[in-house]
Amino acid sequence: MGTTDTTASERSFGKGLRFRKSLMTLAASVMLATSAQAATPSTAEVNTTGLAVTDDTVTVGILHSITGTMAISEIGSVQAEKLAIDQINAAGGVLGRQIDFVQEDGASDWPTFAEKSRKLLRQDNVAAIFGAWTSASRKAVLPVMEQYNGMLYYPTFYEGLEQSPNVVYTGQEATQQILASLNWAAETKGAKSFYLLGSDYIWPRTSNKIARKHIEDKLGLKVSGEEYYPLGHTQFNSVINKIKLRKPDVIFASVVGGSNVAFYKQMKAAGIDFTDEKPLLLTISVTEDEIRGIGGENVDGIYASMKYFQSLDNANNKEFVAAFKEAYGDDMVIGDVTQAAYLGPWLWKAAVEKAGSFDIDKIREEFAGIEFKKAPEGYVRIHENHHLWSKTRIGQAQLNGQYKVVYETEELMEPDPFPEGYQ
Repeated sequence: MGTTDTTASERSFGKGLRFRKSLMTLAASVMLATSAQAATPSTAEVNTTGLAVTDDTVTVGILHSITGTMAISEIGSVQAEKLAIDQINAAGGVLGRQIDFVQEDGASDWPTFAEKSRKLLRQDNVAAIFGAWTSASRKAVLPVMEQYNGMLYYPTFYEGLEQSPNVVYTGQEATQQILASLNWAAETKGAKSFYLLGSDYIWPRTSNKIARKHIEDKLGLKVSGEEYYPLGHTQFNSVINKIKLRKPDVIFASVVGGSNVAFYKQMKAAGIDFTDEKPLLLTISVTEDEIRGIGGENVDGIYASMKYFQSLDNANNKEFVAAFKEAYGDDMVIGDVTQAAYLGPWLWKAAVEKAGSFDIDKIREEFAGIEFKKAPEGYVRIHENHHLWSKTRIGQAQLNGQYKVVYETEELMEPDPFPEGYQ
């Protein structure tokens, strides 16, 4: 028994050592592509507003749902943010300080997000918050961030129509995801009619308002149905029957969280084969994280519009995927929002070091033009409107739960959160 225990301990130590080595390797690689580590300045010099900064540490907040219907989507964001923090610490930290974090659970409840963000800013005095997922949670947190002058790094693709000096949006806005994907469906697949289906809160409703304007007014095509269901809803047979009767060319889906498991399983049980593309299903909400819960066999053939897929074939992404799996297990998957969450701590670090300060007002002045050449999606740059320049990609889901990229824009798309004619 003693020999077995020792061997197990050695295996555990060996895996930990390999992880630390891979952490150091990736962190060092990323450091070469970001701003040079500055000499450690005094705390009085870099913290004039009472943030949780000492001579050795700086504390940030992580705020996502780890319980409730949104946990299926948000846990990956927590993992990615922690990985980025570990890598930054392994490479020397930020302004010579190691990053500590306080994690809070938004519990898939919007008032809870507001309460926890206030606690992080007022009680914990965090220097930044990485978090929120749904637009409802972001809208709940936003007035708190603006009241207390905090800075939120928000990772989810969203409907746009927002720009705050207290938010950096590391996911895509509507012109980069929604309009580009509808154009692709019309031009590449010859789609003429669309059925809009989403969860019942601000992001799906506003996204579909934008989608309807584009389909009808810009493309001259038809919306044959539009429906919404509460978060956590599990009975979709009624809408499935309507879809079968109306026979749209495209189901444009923005169902989120755990409801996706029921929706896609019930679609398959109803005899709808997505590989036939009759109808074609185009989602803006199902990433690899959700597929892990839904099952690849239930989404085989659907299309998704995102800026990132785990299958991207570039050196940055290969390093990132290897480090993520080393940290959390070989069976883990990485979706679009998870990758965008990973960008947050790195972009914050770059802004802090460019400003030479943790003060929110000072780093805000430095955001425009900050780039991250080691982003797993390839490359990103912060626009003056606090959104990211990024590519749009279309992927088709495979049986193994991964997406095969079938289309991507040649150039980075400029973010435009207030597109003319869609407000």
